[in-house]
Amino acid sequence: METAIIKCGWCGAQSPAGTTNCPSCGAPMDARNVVSDSGWSAAPRIRNFTKIHFGASVCQVEGHTVPVADIALGAGDAVFFEPHVVLWKQPDLQMANMPVSGGIQRMLAGMPFSISTAKGPGHIAFSRDASGELVVLPLHPGMELDVREHAFVLASHVIAYSFIRIKGLTNMLFGGEGMYMDRFVTTSAPGLVILHGYGNVFQRTLQAGESILLEPGGFLYKDSSVQMNVEFTKIGGGLLSSHRMALARMIGPGRVGIQSMYHHAKSGEK
Repeated sequence: METAIIKCGWCGAQSPAGTTNCPSCGAPMDARNVVSDSGWSAAPRIRNFTKIHFGASVCQVEGHTVPVADIALGAGDAVFFEPHVVLWKQPDLQMANMPVSGGIQRMLAGMPFSISTAKGPGHIAFSRDASGELVVLPLHPGMELDVREHAFVLASHVIAYSFIRIKGLTNMLFGGEGMYMDRFVTTSAPGLVILHGYGNVFQRTLQAGESILLEPGGFLYKDSSVQMNVEFTKIGGGLLSSHRMALARMIGPGRVGIQSMYHHAKSGEK
């Protein structure tokens, strides 16, 4: 007799019928995946101490106002992260620096030029010093994800990490000459990325050629297949009352994630 299978509405992972929480992303399986009339769905509210599995490791998301990612790393597993997001760790857990390319360029752009790793077995916990949501994004083999600077909390070691620059977004929006984004790429093995979004996080999937305009401070992540360009719109009628609004045009296909609390990174922010 075949076992009934249910599909997670957030990450698409399949689980046996009767599963209460998706083991890949933690989304409640008994909650309806509601999509607004304009096409946005809210990131799932992960219940306290829900177990999320990746490799031989387990993550539990704890709390809601300033949530914590509590990781039990299995032997041979590792995660990488910006050093300042560590909340606590076991004394004997191994930590090291991960080599990253473009060190000087990253430093001038206000991005962290030091990325750390923690290797199992052992426990370590992470948290951004801000209110909002932790967004758990399992990456299947062959996926590429672009994330705004200073938003990623941790990623599993099987994921390749680099960064890209989007030209044309000026100092008043992001700091530096344009906007820098972290890029996460999986090859043959699945991986896990956990992000922090200010306020609430929403996601929309754009069809090929479909586009929307975002307030750049609200952008959080996108599939690398989504193009991102800056556009300036003149608003107002009179000479003294008119002004220009800068918006980011996102062109599908692919997912786009936004945060409801606008956050503009400042030059030199760590």
